[in-house]
Amino acid sequence: MAAIARRALGEAYEVHPVTVPDGPPMIVTEPALAAAVPHVVAAGLAARAEGACAAILVGAFGDPGVEELRAATDVPVAGLAESALTEAAAQGAHFGIATTTPGLAASIATGVDRLGLTDRYTGLRLTAGDPQLLAASPELMRERLALAVEACLVQDAADTVVIGGGPLGDAAWWLQTRFATPVVAPVPAACRRIARALSAPPPTPSG
Repeated sequence: MAAIARRALGEAYEVHPVTVPDGPPMIVTEPALAAAVPHVVAAGLAARAEGACAAILVGAFGDPGVEELRAATDVPVAGLAESALTEAAAQGAHFGIATTTPGLAASIATGVDRLGLTDRYTGLRLTAGDPQLLAASPELMRERLALAVEACLVQDAADTVVIGGGPLGDAAWWLQTRFATPVVAPVPAACRRIARALSAPPPTPSG
């Protein structure tokens, strides 16, 4: 994901990857998503405390700890899901989500609703197979995700498809070249959100 972020941001920003030392090794269920929150928050606050952190990108599609970090720090914080979904829904487009984690279906639907995008959401399409086994086989993951993307487009009539997962980033880049319809890769979407936030002028003080 750090390599993808560097490609997306170019030379304008430095990317410093941080892997949390504890917590779930891979977020594939709702309990794992909840368990990841305090570890993500602690890692983000530690990075900010070091002083060289201008923004924080949370590299998990469930956006664990994003709201907590926004409340606790003074730098822009971007989550993968919110960034990719809002980008996909721009200009009124209807979007679907293709992912490998059936155990996160409920949290994904909740996230769509929280962003106010339910009326533009065509549904979730899942890959066949255990997500952890797919993560160990990049070629198989790409092929299975391609089938899920095709289902979003053909069966659900989506105008664009979001790839739902940070570790699916390389597959997302590959899928963007395979389909004529837009495929939104979450890491670059979050990078674009951060770049916009860092380039925006400071808000005018009220009063």
